[in-house]
Amino acid sequence: MTNAASWVDENWQGWLAAGLRIVLILVIAVVLRIVVRRMITKLIARMARGASSAPIGRALDGLLVNAERRRQRSEAIGSVLRSVASFVILGTAALTILSVLQINLAPLLASAGVAGVAIGFGARNLVTDFLSGVFMILEDQYGVGDVIDAGVATGTVIEVGLRVTKLRGDNGEIWYVRNGEVKRIGNMSQGWATAVVDVQVGYGEDLDRVREVITRAAEELAKEEPWNEVLWEPVEVLGLDSVTGDMMIVQVQAKTMPGKALSTARELRWRIKRAFDRAGIRIVGTAVQAVPAQEPPPDPSAAVAPPSAMSNPTSPQAQSVEPLPNVPPTGTPPGGGPATK
Repeated sequence: MTNAASWVDENWQGWLAAGLRIVLILVIAVVLRIVVRRMITKLIARMARGASSAPIGRALDGLLVNAERRRQRSEAIGSVLRSVASFVILGTAALTILSVLQINLAPLLASAGVAGVAIGFGARNLVTDFLSGVFMILEDQYGVGDVIDAGVATGTVIEVGLRVTKLRGDNGEIWYVRNGEVKRIGNMSQGWATAVVDVQVGYGEDLDRVREVITRAAEELAKEEPWNEVLWEPVEVLGLDSVTGDMMIVQVQAKTMPGKALSTARELRWRIKRAFDRAGIRIVGTAVQAVPAQEPPPDPSAAVAPPSAMSNPTSPQAQSVEPLPNVPPTGTPPGGGPATK
């Protein structure tokens, strides 16, 4: 009992100093974590406001960012940065506390290294998906509302995650695409889109008149809503794309809002057709030859005649038509001599 009391009396100052150091380390770690997380939150909010207030010219050259896309991108980046900051700060504090308690960290670090290697080999696909998702979000390769071609699937992005991206297909299906499986991405909603229309007219049509009619129809389209916002530049008649023996192909091009190329091309074809009808310009194309209706093949059973009763010599029909026997005339003796009176 005396030895224990003396041992406590000798070491209580060290224990008190160690406890105070541990408490100080924890307080510093918690305060630093709170400060860093708030700084990250403010930085992400400032990035979102800067993207929303970008100049019009810059927005046209870059990508159009909507509110939902900015929100999800900001949340994803903020979540990653906050998680990394918390892991670094708390991990450093834990190692510092263990060193204050005079615990040998060499075996612990060696075991953690071996466990990390084993987990890395077992979950390499998960790590690949996570890192790919982080870089996709940081580089802003796509966002919510974009129409992308990810190679393995094509559709509209409805959710962007660190591991999986959700796409809505053309038929309404939802594709879950792992970020690590995406080797190339074609974003069809960035910058601007191009609507191309090929107009086929007769070989003898006046090209100047054709250009004038198309230009007038395009100008009328650009003045109406909502096409005045969809069209970003005046519709341009590029000229003759090809000439054949009976027709000419005039190519028309329009720069549109991303994702509106197909609808603009359909509306432009509609208006050009109506304008050509009013101007008397004939739209020609490859003539479709009517295929004559083929008669059904003859029935093989109809070509075979039914069996005849005449083919059987013992039938009543065959016997009725058999020639009569050679009977001598009346008055002629059987021997053939002259008849006697």
